Amino acid sequence: MPDPAHPVTAIPPCMASMDVVPDGDRMTVTVWGELDLGSRRLLPDLYDILTLSGSGIDLRLDAVGFCDCSGLTMLLDLRTRALDEGKTVTVRSSGLAVERLLDLTGARELFAAPGPHQDAARPAADAPGPRTGDEGQELRAEVAQLRRAMQTRPTIDLARGILMASFGLSPEAAWSVLVRTSQNTNTKLHHLARDLVGTVHGSTLPEPVQRHLSAAVASAAPRSEAAACPASGTSPEAS
Repeated sequence: MPDPAHPVTAIPPCMASMDVVPDGDRMTVTVWGELDLGSRRLLPDLYDILTLSGSGIDLRLDAVGFCDCSGLTMLLDLRTRALDEGKTVTVRSSGLAVERLLDLTGARELFAAPGPHQDAARPAADAPGPRTGDEGQELRAEVAQLRRAMQTRPTIDLARGILMASFGLSPEAAWSVLVRTSQNTNTKLHHLARDLVGTVHGSTLPEPVQRHLSAAVASAAPRSEAAACPASGTSPEAS
C-alpha cells in the first residue's frame, strides 16, 4: 500500500511553460521546460488555443530540455484533437531532447509542416514528399504509425521505472540511460525497453547490452559500489 506520508498524485506538477502568439490563421506556441507526465496539465489550455485558431498550432520546442514518452503522448493527444477539428499541429523547431524522441519513436512525420507552412529552417529533405498513393492508404499508414508510437510508450515507461527502482535513478537519469544504451548498442528504444522488462521475468540481456547498460547507469549515477544491470534470471527485486 502507498505510504500515507507520500500520497500518490495522478499527474505531477507541470515543469513546462508556454507562450502563445497568433500568426494568421494559426497559433504559434513556444514551450520551454520539461515535457513529462506533468505536461498533461497544459492540454486544457492547448485545446482552447487550438479551438481559437483557424487551422491549427505550430509548436516551437527549442527550449524544451527534457521530453519523455509521456510528453510525446501529450503532443499526440493534441494532434488527435486537431485532426478531429480538421486542423493540424506541427513542430516547427525543436531541441535535441525532442529531436531524439521523435526519431526514436518514428513520430517526426506526424508533426511535419504541410505545404506553405513548411519551416524554412528545416532542410527540404525532412519535408514530406509529394503524395503518390491513395489518400485512404496514406491515412491508414499514418494511423498505424501513431498506434506504434502509442503502443511502445507503456513498455518504455515500465523499463524506465525498473531502472529507477533498481538503481535509485531519477526519471531524467533513467531516460538518459535508456537513450544512451539504445544509441551505443544500435538497438531501437522500444526493443531495448521490452528486453529490459523481460529480465524481471528471468530472461537475459545480451552481454554487450548488459555492458553498455551498466556503463550508462554508472555514468548517470556514480556509486561507491559498481551497479550491476539486470542479468540472467535476476529481477530487480532480487538484486
